[in-house]
Amino acid sequence: MALNPTLREQERERIAQHVLDLVKERGSEIPWTVAMAESGLTRARFEALFADYDDMFDAVAQTWLAPQLAVMEEVLATNLPPQRKMYEFFRRRFVISQERFRADPHFFSILCEMGAANFERVRSYVDLADHYLCELIAEAQAEGFFAGLEIDEALSLINQMISNYTLPDALIYLGDKLSEAKLARIVDTMFIGLSGEAGADASGVNTLKVASS
Repeated sequence: MALNPTLREQERERIAQHVLDLVKERGSEIPWTVAMAESGLTRARFEALFADYDDMFDAVAQTWLAPQLAVMEEVLATNLPPQRKMYEFFRRRFVISQERFRADPHFFSILCEMGAANFERVRSYVDLADHYLCELIAEAQAEGFFAGLEIDEALSLINQMISNYTLPDALIYLGDKLSEAKLARIVDTMFIGLSGEAGADASGVNTLKVASS
């Protein structure tokens, strides 16, 4: 009997969480055939839920990234001042990743490797985060920040400045060198100095000019 959409999604989420548990338990990525054998479902039922490995990976990624998506949406719904709102947008996701890394560095590293190997499958989550960040940039510009910058330009600059706090792999290499206090300083610095008012040759700086090649 076919599952209705709600029950099907619940079952996909249950299996996705089970796959995550298996990855943690065994310390390695779980192939589609192994996940099927360990699911407790018939082959026909499993294939009705997941057409192939990519489909299963999508469900696993959705389950793993759900907390980050939730906090981004929570921050967007707040009425915080632009600086604080931008900070919370990055801080809350960073805290989730930091807590997961500290709880089990090996498990965290394996999931980072899985994400890198399947980046095209998680690109939509990166794009969604960028979409939300563009909304925050537009709100900040409405209050006079990031003057003279196109939204896409501000997006690119901010992503490059803040990347150590958004790329999970950075925790593997930098660990406790990353902190909420340092993140706050970075966000403050962005709001103080990131603009295009200095002209095309020195966007966002006072005296330092980039020599033309």
